[in-house]
Amino acid sequence: MIPYLGPLDAFPPVASARTEMGGLLAIGGDLSAPRLLEAYRQGIFPWGTVEGHPLWYSPDPRMVLFPDEFRLSRSLRKTLRSGAFEVRFDSNFAGVIAGCSETPRPGQDSTWITADMKEAYCRLHELGWAHSVETYAEGDLVGGLYGLLIGRMFYGESMFARRRDASKVAFAHLIGRLKADNVALIDCQMRTVHLASLGGREIPRAEFLTRLRALTAAEHRRGPWPATAIDWN
Repeated sequence: MIPYLGPLDAFPPVASARTEMGGLLAIGGDLSAPRLLEAYRQGIFPWGTVEGHPLWYSPDPRMVLFPDEFRLSRSLRKTLRSGAFEVRFDSNFAGVIAGCSETPRPGQDSTWITADMKEAYCRLHELGWAHSVETYAEGDLVGGLYGLLIGRMFYGESMFARRRDASKVAFAHLIGRLKADNVALIDCQMRTVHLASLGGREIPRAEFLTRLRALTAAEHRRGPWPATAIDWN
């Protein structure tokens, strides 16, 4: 039986997450900023809903990417240097999360980014916890990503691309931003071929939680990231 969370209920221990269900831990609760921040600090994230109730996950193993292990391919480096895209930080968070929600995903009939999810993460952005990286071409938003920064830990949520390499360019600039801020780990949640191609790998949940506790305890400056993108030339 998957636990149902009432408004004031704490999350169950992550060790009780159902491995055979992708790490499903609990159903219910809310998407308030305090609830979401507490979830991320415990290695839990929301992914989808059932009849309007959030589903909470903590998979084992956990997909992560260490910034120093990012794989910058020769072709992507060429694209970064070409100037084909303009990159901005935290200038259009709502546009990025909308783009992520509208992008078709293999094996998914509908988006997990509901209207309530959009509102919740936009609120976290207003509070200085959530960030976006945007790629533009001819003034149009053509790709990007968003996630949360807590201490020296970045939690990647979703990315999208309307043009080839637009999301990869955003990710490369994210890596540059995180390295500049001494961020040590990116939570990628679940394995995908795309993330593995960029240098992501799976680690045991126990190791992930040990790293998470140390990294989220570190102090960091909340608020918008500097607008200046990384110079790859």
